[in-house]
This record gives sequence, C-alpha cells and structure tokens, in this order.
Amino acid sequence: MSVEQRHANEPAGAAAKGSGLKKIVAASMVGTVVEWYEFFLYATAATLVFGKYFFPATGNELDGIIQAFITYAVGFVARPLGGIVFGQIGDRLGRKPTLQLTIVIVGVATFLMGCLPGFAEIGYLAPALLVALRFIQGFALGGEWGGAVLLVAEHSPNASRGFWSSWPQAAVPVGNLLATLVLFIMSSVLGSDAFLSWGWRVAFWLSAVIVFVGYYIRMHVSEAPIFLEAKALVEKEQAVSYGVFEVVRKYPKGILQAMGLRFGENIMYYLVVSFAIVYLKSVHKYDTSSLLLALLIAHVIHFLVILQVGRLVDSLGRKPVYLIGAISGAVWPFFAFPMFDTRNAFVIVAAVTIGLCLHAFMYAGQPAAMAELFPTRMRYSGVSLGSQVTSIFAGSLAPLLATQWLKDTGSWVPTAIYLVVACAVTSVAVLSLRETKGIALEEVDKADAAREGLLPAAARR
Repeated sequence: MSVEQRHANEPAGAAAKGSGLKKIVAASMVGTVVEWYEFFLYATAATLVFGKYFFPATGNELDGIIQAFITYAVGFVARPLGGIVFGQIGDRLGRKPTLQLTIVIVGVATFLMGCLPGFAEIGYLAPALLVALRFIQGFALGGEWGGAVLLVAEHSPNASRGFWSSWPQAAVPVGNLLATLVLFIMSSVLGSDAFLSWGWRVAFWLSAVIVFVGYYIRMHVSEAPIFLEAKALVEKEQAVSYGVFEVVRKYPKGILQAMGLRFGENIMYYLVVSFAIVYLKSVHKYDTSSLLLALLIAHVIHFLVILQVGRLVDSLGRKPVYLIGAISGAVWPFFAFPMFDTRNAFVIVAAVTIGLCLHAFMYAGQPAAMAELFPTRMRYSGVSLGSQVTSIFAGSLAPLLATQWLKDTGSWVPTAIYLVVACAVTSVAVLSLRETKGIALEEVDKADAAREGLLPAAARR
C-alpha cells in the first residue's frame, strides 16, 4: 500500500494514538503558550505601563500610549524577517530544532525587558533598548507560529486536521490568560506607584520559568514522517528546492491567499484585546483591574470556542466557517462600542467575549487551511511568510491607527469602518480558495512533484 493510500484510509483516532499526536499537540501548545504569554504581556504592558514609564510626559495620556504602540509595532515588522529566516531553517533542518531556538530567543528578550530602567533614569536610551529587545522578540516569534502549527498539522489525520491543529491556536488565549492573570494580580495587590515602578517587571521575569518548561517538552517530540520524506526527496533530487525563494517563485497565489486569510483576523484580534483597553481607559476612565478581569473571562471562553470551531472546520469545511467569522467580525464593532459606552461591567465583558468568539471562526481553521496551500518541502516558509508579512500592515497598525483616530475624532466609527474593510479583504481571500477539507497532505506533495516532473506519467493521473 502506498503512503498516500495508507494516510487516506487511516482512522483518525488510531492515527492520533499511533503517531503520538497528543504528545505533539502538548509540546506545540506549551511552546505557543510561552511565546504568546510573552508577546501579549508586552501588548498589555504597552497599554498600561510603557507609555508612562519609557516615554516623556506630554500632558496627553494618549501620546504615551501611541508611542508605546509604535514600539509594539516594531515586533510585527521583525516577524516576517523571522518568518523568512526560521522558515528556511525549518524547511531544511526540521520543525523541532527551529522551535527550540525560537522559544529561547523570545524568553531571553522578554526577561531582559523586565530589567530595563525607565525614561527618568536613562532618558531616550530606555525606549531605544526597549525597541531593540522588542525587535528580537518579534523576530523569533515570526518563526514560532508556523512551526508550532505545522508540527501538529503534519502529524494529524486527514479527517481531523482542522480540530487537532486548532489546539496550538487555542494555546494563544491560554498564554494571554497567563499574562493577564499575572498583571491582574500585581495591579490588584500593589498600589499604582508600586505597580508602575516594579510590579510589572515580575510578569516579565516569570518568563524564564515557563521558557524552561516549554523547551524541555519540545526536546521530546519527533518530526512528522511526511517532513522526513520530503527532506529526503530534496536531498536526492538536486533539481528540487525548498524555502522562501522557492515558495515565492512557485506558489505566489498561495502566499497571497494566506495573507488575505490573516488580514481581517489579525486586525480584529488586536482591536478586541488591545484597543478595547485603550478605549475604555481613555474615554471612560475604567480601572485597570476591572479591564484585566474582563480579559481573563474572555480568554477562557475564547480557548473553549476555538476547539469547538476546530471541529466545525472538519465537518462543515474550511471556507464556510471562515466566512462566518469574516462577515460577523465586520459587524462586531457596531454593537461592541455602544456596549462599552454603557460602562456596565457585565456588558463590557460580554462585548469583549463575543468579539473573541467571532474571531475564533477565522482563527481556529487557519493552520489547516494554510498548511493545505503548500507542499511539505516549502510549507514552513509559505505559512510563515504569508502570515507574518501580513502582521506588518494588520495587527501592528490596528491599535496604533485606532488610537490615533480616537485622539483625532473622539469616535470609534473610523475604527469600525477599518475593520469592515479588513474583513471584506479576508472574505475575498476565502472565496478564492478551493475547499480542502479532508485532503491528504501527501496529495498536495504529489501534485507538486508532478509540476516538477518527478512523477511518471501513470502516477500523475
């Protein structure tokens, strides 16, 4: 029996047990929790602390937040560079060693952020050092996401790839939950002055502990058989290449589709978890602890919903589920901001939670849909490039632009229109896809090999 036939006929449950898939999922999730704990920690601290601590006072609270979001955007600029470098490494050497390297880099950069003196101590050198560490952090994260989701997707049974590869996605709200929980505890226990001077640092220093745990678990995973087969083919057939330049040359449509899938989802996420805090604090003077508590509740529900949507992706298909998320995401700001304006705690929690639930309809199926766009020999590069390049002009700019529009107009309406346009772009990208529910990744590789002329005529039919 051929490899393609074996995987196509493999029962989902048996495949999961036989390949140690649960162990792979755990390793991928733990690392992703660590990465997003640290990345979201920066996003939350940029909103609550960095604007005051690392930048000079101007008399307008939003000026400091905008400056902090600019440093936040630096990490997004670095992410595609990391995607290119680590995508190349991941396609050549493997997903496992690449993920071990990225987790260490992000951990060291985050720990050092917690050691930085503020503007009052060293002046403009403080934000300069913050930007440098942020760049390093973003560079490593650019290679993290693609490797983490592919490690699971390439081990998953064809019939349940959407569900299993949604687990690393669900690890994102877990990481965010941990970051929010630590900041919530510190801001609740400490006074405002103590929290601003040293309390926020504890959350950054804790990264050393969870990085060690994540690295240890990732040491004990194996590469997917399909990757090892593709690697052997590249080594055998010198005419076959891999990596960033190859995927740009051979699969430009796939990269554009991946970018389109990412665009609306990425913008919506950072509007919900970052700009919502800015809006509530600056417009309604909502207290920090209450905001963090709202996010805690929303992150728990987001985690649970992502996994359930992952099941829908396998039963209904990638396209219809993604479209539900894109269309409903465009509607969210038109009822969410009026809900924020009520200043009712339960209503505010509901608005944030609904936003993340709608986001899950785009986010849960993203790894499976993107993985099925590219052959194994260049999948890491294609997925990383398509997702991380988008972050430069999507997630990095979303809270910055929204805050600037709020400052200039005093209204949330420009931000709502912005999200409508972003979700329309994603909808077009979804409609351009072919439905790949249940497809074998070996079939994607087989089609690629046929394009390269590596299959006999009979095998191409």
